Order: sequence, then C-alpha cells, then structure tokens
Amino acid sequence: MRDDYQQLVDEITAALGAPATLENRDFALIAFGAHDSGDAEEPALDPVRTRSILQRRSTAAVRAWFEAFGIARAQAPLRIPPDPAAGVFMGRICLPVRHRGVVHGYVWLLDDGHLSDLELGGPSAAPDPRLARAMETTARIGALLAAEARAGEELGELLGELLTGPPDGREAARAGLRAALRQAADGPLALVAVVPWTPDTGADTDHPGLPRLPGIAAACVVPGTADLTLAALVRLRAASALDPARATAEQLLRSPRASAPSAPGPGRELPPGGGRETAAGVSGPRRGLDELPAAWGEAMAAARAARADARLGPVAEWAAIGPYRLLAGLPPARTDAAVRPLLERTHAELARTAEAFLDCAGQAGRTAQLLGIHRQTLYYRLSRVKQLTGLDLDSGEDRLLLHMALKAARLGPPGGADGG
Repeated sequence: MRDDYQQLVDEITAALGAPATLENRDFALIAFGAHDSGDAEEPALDPVRTRSILQRRSTAAVRAWFEAFGIARAQAPLRIPPDPAAGVFMGRICLPVRHRGVVHGYVWLLDDGHLSDLELGGPSAAPDPRLARAMETTARIGALLAAEARAGEELGELLGELLTGPPDGREAARAGLRAALRQAADGPLALVAVVPWTPDTGADTDHPGLPRLPGIAAACVVPGTADLTLAALVRLRAASALDPARATAEQLLRSPRASAPSAPGPGRELPPGGGRETAAGVSGPRRGLDELPAAWGEAMAAARAARADARLGPVAEWAAIGPYRLLAGLPPARTDAAVRPLLERTHAELARTAEAFLDCAGQAGRTAQLLGIHRQTLYYRLSRVKQLTGLDLDSGEDRLLLHMALKAARLGPPGGADGG
C-alpha cells in the first residue's frame, strides 16, 4: 500500500509542478514527491520539510503551529504563509485528506514560487483546474487511509484480545491474528508498550488514533489501573536484534498521543534517579504468537521501569531492567513497616542516599562521588536511615530488604493490565 501512496503523491507533484508531501493526521510522514524546478539555483532548504523527510515525523511544536490555521477542520485547500521564526521558510498549501467527513491526513505543497498564482477557489469561485485534479487524487488517498485505519482497528482488536482477553477467547484471537499477518506471524516479533497513550477522541474521527508505522504489524490500546497503554507488535529482522522495536518505540514516544501528562501514583515520589511521565518498554523477541501474552508482561514491566528510573532511558528493554524484572511480576504489596518512614516526603534525601549506597554495593567512596557529597555527610545520612528503619546496613538480609523495598516503591503499582 505504501507504493500506492507514493504513486498518488507523485501524481499530485506532477500535476501542480510543486513538491508534495503526505503525512497522516499525527504528522507522521507517509510519502513525498521530489521536484526539480530546472532553475540554475536550488531553492533554499525548508527545515520543517527536511526534518519531516529525514525523521519521518514533525515535532509537536510544528504540528501545533500548523493546526492553529484550522487544517484539522478544513474542507478545502488552505494557503499557509511562511514564518522563518517557526522554521517554515516557504509557504504551504495544505490539502486536507478526508474520507466521509473525517480527516485522515494532509498533503502539503511546498510553495517555492510556482504556486503563487494558484487559485484555491471559494464560495463564489471555482478552484484552479490543476488543484481540482489534485483534490480528486487526495480523495483517493483518503479512501486508502480510511481502509488502512479500519484494517488496523480489526488487527488491534485481535491483538488486544490475545494480550489481555479472557483465556477462553485467546485461541480464537491468535488464529485470527495469524491468518491476517500470514508469514509475519511466525516472527521474529517483539512487543512495545508506550505509557501513557491518549487515543484520538475528537468529534471528527472514526478511529482511535492507532499508529501506522512501517514496522508495526498490529497495535491496540490497553486499559490499565491508572493510564491507557499502547501495545505495538513489531516485526524484527532477526531474533537477536531488537533495533527495529527500539526505533519504533522512539518514534511512538514522539507522537502527540504519548505526550499526555500522568499523575504520579503512590511511590513515584521517590527521588533517586528521577522518573519520567512517558516511557516505552520493549519485550524480548518471540518466534510466533503463542508467547505474546508473556511478552506483553515483559514490555509493560520495562515501560514501568523506564518511568520509574530515568537512568534506564525513555525506552527500556526487558533484558536490561535488572531487579525490576522480578519486582514487576510480584502482586502489589504494602510497603514493609520498617521502610515506610523512610518513604515519607520529608525523608526523600535520605531515601535517595540509601538507594544510591545500595546500588553501589555499599561502597562509601563510590556513593559519595555519585551523590557529590563528603563521606562524613554520607555516614551521617546512613546513620539516620538506620535510626528511622531499625535496619542494620551491615547485615546482608537487612540490605536486601531495604534495597528491594526502595525499588518497589519507585516502581509503584501496575499502571496497565497484567500480561500473564
């Protein structure tokens, strides 16, 4: 289908004599047309278009700037002036890609001087015939995007049923997904979890804003106890290489659907290492669909760990989250009574110190250097930890209890459905 989009974009580029770019409603690049003006001098590069082509996505700021012109509500082409301060060095003509009243994307025409005489039309004037032909092609693009969105929803429903549905319905979902994905169902595959994820619930949409990136075989939104989570099934080139899944996770985190703030839950106030509101997790690779529920548990655990501990990065892989692999699989439990006083807001610095000391295997020199404090300050804080908790930091068992309790408090309760 990508070839179909490219062909249609090339038709618009040829008809109007200006480079056209097709993006979906989330400003993710689908196809773009090259254009040789034949001039001796090349036109100045437009940073927004260049970034869109190279990174296959525009930034949230760029999206907000263009949407301020009403493109999401437009029924006809719009002319948008340049604004060098926003990185838009050339004007644009936006052709909204709609199907049955719903906007599915945008065709952008880069006005490098060739479109200044193009009449867009209006209530009392017909559009330029060239533009009318381009809008007919745009309507064909809209029909394709709408069909792709419906197919994506059906795959997403099967994936969601397989990952989080009742056991008696998973076999039917697995069979349906295998039939739809064909050879891709045999893998290798990985699951990506992005949390939080905000579906598109606008009045002019008939789909939940599921991402359509080349590497994603299926995607669905999974409800959780606190936040909605996106599950994306990603095709891998080899079972030993998770790079495509990680790249997909990074792209998804740039989506405006992944930018919604989330209220911190219990235990997420623990300061060591910080935390982040939006993160993604990548499961271990799988050869087929049978182990996807277990892989979903891994992806969710990795995403929770990435949110809890900024040192893991915005994207965390299951194999790299250390103790969180164990803690994420345990049922929620009350904080140990001995450790509870240390987790109060007034003792946040002491909790940070204790966790850093245990992360450094009890080596005072490394801990003091990591925290940027004097050794005597460290010893004083550790003595205060002992007073508050009654735990002996010279005891291996007490150290283990305190370390796991601090990590569990940082991880907090599950924010998404269990994948077991």
